[in-house]
Amino acid sequence: MPRQIKSADAAATHEYPAMVLLVDDQAIIGEAIRRALASESDIDFHYCSQPEEAVAVAERTKPTVILQDLVMPGTDGLTLVRRYRENATTRDIPIIVLSTKEEPTMKSAAFAAGANDYLVKLPDSIELIARIRYHSRSYLNLLQRDEAYRALRQSQQQLLETNLELQRLTNSDGLTSLSNRRYFDEYLGAEWKRAQREQTQLALLMIDVDAFKGYNDTYGHVAGDEVLRRVATVIRENCARPADLPARFGGEEFSMILPATSPGGARLLAEKVRRAIETLRIPHACSPTGGFVTVSIGGAVIVPGSDADFSRLIEAADAGLYQAKRNGRNQVVMA
Repeated sequence: MPRQIKSADAAATHEYPAMVLLVDDQAIIGEAIRRALASESDIDFHYCSQPEEAVAVAERTKPTVILQDLVMPGTDGLTLVRRYRENATTRDIPIIVLSTKEEPTMKSAAFAAGANDYLVKLPDSIELIARIRYHSRSYLNLLQRDEAYRALRQSQQQLLETNLELQRLTNSDGLTSLSNRRYFDEYLGAEWKRAQREQTQLALLMIDVDAFKGYNDTYGHVAGDEVLRRVATVIRENCARPADLPARFGGEEFSMILPATSPGGARLLAEKVRRAIETLRIPHACSPTGGFVTVSIGGAVIVPGSDADFSRLIEAADAGLYQAKRNGRNQVVMA
């Protein structure tokens, strides 16, 4: 059921939804804010992880609010704020800067550079949403002084909605609605670089449905698709932190990217997922593990070195998965 609009202000916000552009090099922040805004139907979200591309992305997406990190490699956040203000397309867009701490000197410098607001990240979701709507509404009111803007905005909104839907479809698996392999690679690459830079642990779980070909041969592909959807739901429900990413890796294989997670923590979560799927008690006559659908899970945790890429983590988790299969399936093996 569509959400009912209770006031004139809410109606205006619904007619012209807020478009948020987040510029932050940390994928973990991008995912956290995306999840914080996901339930707000009147707020669209776009993420830019490359600060040198931020102005061009803002010109293309035409946000009503920019969330801007202050500390990023390569480009100083205050310099980027000034660039928005020097650009004819972006000079009036409200900018909320995000900083790691409440520091009067930094706050003063941000306002002097042209920022409209200042928040310590990660901000409380309620406060973040309220400030986004406030600044977006003020910006839209400014634009609406020109009556011709209405027709232009309608055209832009239709294009934006199409582009956002295309982006969602590009990043999502059609059957399970989890992230697809393309977004998995992109997200793991970003988290690998962050862990490499900060020398923190990065965990990966590879999850495979046991004897899935036999299930399809016995029950049919429609029933097989339903099994994949139910397994995906369990995996999604166990990604409790904003930074955790559940994905369909391919076929009957799934994955969970777990930033800043220890080997013990990764094993506990893997066992929780394995038991939850076993508890579904989905009949599987060809199962070698007791007549029900089960999964085997391989896990790995790495602190990335400077001379390796994220394929090393995938290979390590795969090795654990293959060992779990060889050991009899329906179990967890940490590489």
